[in-house]
Amino acid sequence: MDQLPSFNRALVEKYDRPGPRYTSYPTAPQFHQAFAEDDYRAAAARSNQAQPPKPLSVYIHIPFCKSLCYYCACNKIITHKTERAVEYLEYLKREIAMQGALFDRSRKLTQLHLGGGTPTYFTSEQLADLMASLHQAFNMDDSDRHEFSLEVDPRTVTPEQIHGLRKLGFNRLSFGVQDFDEQVQIAVNRIQTEEQTRELVQAARDARFKSVSVDLIYGLPLQTVASFDATLSKIIDIRPDRIAAYSYAHLPDLVRAQKLIRPEDMPPPERKLELLELTIQRLTAAGYVYIGMDHFSLPEDELTLARANGTLQRNFQGYSTHADCDLIGLGISSIGKVADSYSQNVKELSQYYARLNDGMLPVHRGYKLSDDDRLRRDVIVSLMCHGRIDYRQIEQKHGIEFRSYFADSLAKLAEPVADGLVELRDDALILLPQGQLMMRNVAMAFDAYLGGEQRGRFSRTV
Repeated sequence: MDQLPSFNRALVEKYDRPGPRYTSYPTAPQFHQAFAEDDYRAAAARSNQAQPPKPLSVYIHIPFCKSLCYYCACNKIITHKTERAVEYLEYLKREIAMQGALFDRSRKLTQLHLGGGTPTYFTSEQLADLMASLHQAFNMDDSDRHEFSLEVDPRTVTPEQIHGLRKLGFNRLSFGVQDFDEQVQIAVNRIQTEEQTRELVQAARDARFKSVSVDLIYGLPLQTVASFDATLSKIIDIRPDRIAAYSYAHLPDLVRAQKLIRPEDMPPPERKLELLELTIQRLTAAGYVYIGMDHFSLPEDELTLARANGTLQRNFQGYSTHADCDLIGLGISSIGKVADSYSQNVKELSQYYARLNDGMLPVHRGYKLSDDDRLRRDVIVSLMCHGRIDYRQIEQKHGIEFRSYFADSLAKLAEPVADGLVELRDDALILLPQGQLMMRNVAMAFDAYLGGEQRGRFSRTV
């Protein structure tokens, strides 16, 4: 993949349409409730029999937040009643024990990610209790080669707590910043100072975290090119190892909290594109490497190295450096990927507690992949992670003739080829520099489920 995406305003505008982010294929709209607990247990049994069995990855959803960020579309619960976290942790521990029993003890848990909500809503003691439960139920990789990460709200954590997280085994942190501009922060109800972020990033460095990431969002209310440029300057000066710059999807009809944002404060579509162009220019000029799909990292970061050597992976948390794992989702609404299946837990606390009280896993829906799904998943992952699809590689793995099997998909790419986004060679599909921002659009050509009625369910591709 070319190191630097090329920004062509006219093409970006042309291809800015709704489409999946492809953290999975098939995507979540294909999940269905006919997939139940027994299907999940069968998938776990199949995963144990793989030769060799894959390492394990765990995602834990902690839904609680102390205040509402108006832009947020995550599954969250706004509460100051900290006793709710006490109750949730007890049920989480039950689910951990039940899930741990399904997987062979010989399999190492090499990846762990806590997301939310606000994972640091849990106290240091509660997080220590959670980690102890995981150690009891799973064969945790205690070397520092593991990837144990946590999302941190800088408003809720002290430098001392950062050092405590490192002692618990976490070696990667992601700080939510979004924007440092005071007016933007007021408009989205998320007030946090630059000083808070700087202090915590420094604490993470002092504690020898392997990687520190910062999340930004462009397209928020009251953002201007000048104000976001100032935020980018501050972030570049802080110099986190990774930066994720997400496009804000304003969908007030679907996300109730977004109704609290004044429509007149929203930037026009052309400003969003200016902000995206600015972000790419500033970060790449500062030495960051564009990984793909909103992500940038320093040249020496593991993500950059994985991208260069062809080992980059993609999962529900975005890009990853570790080899493909079986992913176990814990907590409400979390998604797992075990063997040839996806599964998602129930979304409401009451349902979650009721299932566990009945001795049942809280699996609510899921999907078992067909041979065609697995083939298309490999094609889309190859494109999203490596910026190319080597036909021979796919042919050898799946026993097909690529150009014949995907004749319809390749025909759909006539326009992107003519526009210089992608090159179709005899042996490979290559994403060109000005096509990197539109990789989702190219991937959509290989999606067998993408009917017209579904497109409105996704965020815009740029």
